[in-house]
Amino acid sequence: GCTMEDVNEDKKAFYTKAEHYWKDIPPTVDGMLGGYGSISSIDINGSKKFLQKFLGEGKLKTGTGCALDCGAGIGRITKRLLLPLFHTVDMVDVTQEFLDKAKTYLGEEGKRVDNYFCCGLQDFEPQPGRYDVIWIQWVIGHLTDNHLVDFLRRCRGGLRPGGLVVVKDNVAYEGVVPDEVDSSVCRDLPLLRKLVAQAGLSIVHEEQQLNFPEEIYQVHTLALR
Repeated sequence: GCTMEDVNEDKKAFYTKAEHYWKDIPPTVDGMLGGYGSISSIDINGSKKFLQKFLGEGKLKTGTGCALDCGAGIGRITKRLLLPLFHTVDMVDVTQEFLDKAKTYLGEEGKRVDNYFCCGLQDFEPQPGRYDVIWIQWVIGHLTDNHLVDFLRRCRGGLRPGGLVVVKDNVAYEGVVPDEVDSSVCRDLPLLRKLVAQAGLSIVHEEQQLNFPEEIYQVHTLALR
């Protein structure tokens, strides 16, 4: 098997292999979710409930101007979570074909997507002070520890006053579990919390997504600022 050390050692292969994996995936909701397209609604509804705790007018509330969807794919989350709640959305994904597909998949409302960035998150620099919410779902496993810390740090700089970084992802029971197929890793919560702290972010709220199939990893959502 591979450990986090191996991954950090051979970063280039870790990233290249993942890019090749996604190039072969169909640009559909089912493709985005690795065959689990059926859980999309449960996922979105859970995210909406989570996010609405923070949005609104007033002191300490998060604005609804602009959101960034990280590892956005064809825009599953942009379409059903972010565009309904924010005035404009930016999308970033490493696979150009997914972003091309987004332009039809998002339909009329897609006019409110300001930017489609084709870029790996390890190289992406959010514009400072631009975003009310930076949504990072099912993609942190594609970054090495150091790259994840650096990326989260840049995200912190990309926030408007009152802004939030949200990480929603699979959580391992213990340690780091590599996925050789899509070239990613699944980290446990203690490691994830440690990396978040290293990026200078605090966990404001954390919860587990309920009602997912039992055979998949637990999924946790963390609000950071």
